[in-house]
Amino acid sequence: MKKYLSYTAVAALSLAFAGEAMATEWNVSLWGKRRAFTEHVEKLAELVSEKTNGEFTLNISYGGLSNEKENLDGISIGAFEMAQFCAGYHADKNPSLTVLELPFLGVETLEQETALSLALYDHPAVQADLGRWNATLLMPSPMPQYNFVGSGDAPTTPEEFSGMSVRALGGIGDAMKAVGAVPTSMSATEVRQAMDSGVVKAVSFAPHAHMSFGTIESASWWTGNLNPGTVNCPVVANTDALNALSDAEREALLGSIDEALTHYIDYYQNETMKAWGPALEERGIEVISFDEDSLKAFKDIAAGPAAASWIESNTARGLPAQELYDFVTGKLGEIKGGS
Repeated sequence: MKKYLSYTAVAALSLAFAGEAMATEWNVSLWGKRRAFTEHVEKLAELVSEKTNGEFTLNISYGGLSNEKENLDGISIGAFEMAQFCAGYHADKNPSLTVLELPFLGVETLEQETALSLALYDHPAVQADLGRWNATLLMPSPMPQYNFVGSGDAPTTPEEFSGMSVRALGGIGDAMKAVGAVPTSMSATEVRQAMDSGVVKAVSFAPHAHMSFGTIESASWWTGNLNPGTVNCPVVANTDALNALSDAEREALLGSIDEALTHYIDYYQNETMKAWGPALEERGIEVISFDEDSLKAFKDIAAGPAAASWIESNTARGLPAQELYDFVTGKLGEIKGGS
């Protein structure tokens, strides 16, 4: 004998399926492991889920969706809805962002880095640049100035990097080339093996990455105050996916960015930097401090030529490069004046 579901049961199932269909899930492509560098994305996911009662979720993957150097490509084709990447991994794909990677810009704090990045992300030329990849900039991943850990003889002046193979991206690479080093670009996940095998003798990272990717395990020295620059690593959304969100979902996402960034900065300052000093001491890593004359000479050699080269090459590719450089330097002056 056939059995039939009652009207009430059918209606209940229909509502259940409809509710399930209404839920929105975004896939988020990160790399490595959860660390200070990803805390704002983790916090964003938490806030979005809370504000939508679990109806909008961000499913975070560490390396399971894409190689970090291909995250922007994945965003462009809609392979996932959100991703993090570093401009220096592929300067040709996002040239407008690399102005923030020029050496010795003068950024002093994570708060300044955050404000400067967000201001640049609103610039029409930058939005058009990322628009070529169907990407909308959401928030930066502010990092302190990069410095080097290395093995072998410790440099006592910037010039003693001459001939040394170093991992350095973007403007930091340009700065190191100016003092005779041999910079190479590689992703964070490739660095430990390159250092252990001697392919590079020194690696530039922010402190969290030196700990997360193990470069301090084979290091004997750390440049405590070279501060040649940093790398800009935004979080972006696929523009079509962002536009497809309901008003409530979009508000839950975009309205949570400030809180996510505040959490990120607090975590970096109170957790990561608290652990950094003891991590160096435990491993007997020598902290190198360069004198003011050496640092000034390094800046004089690197900063002006790198900026001029950036402006020339990016003007040739059709960017309003001088305008972007002037915008960044002027905006940073405003930010520092008001802090």
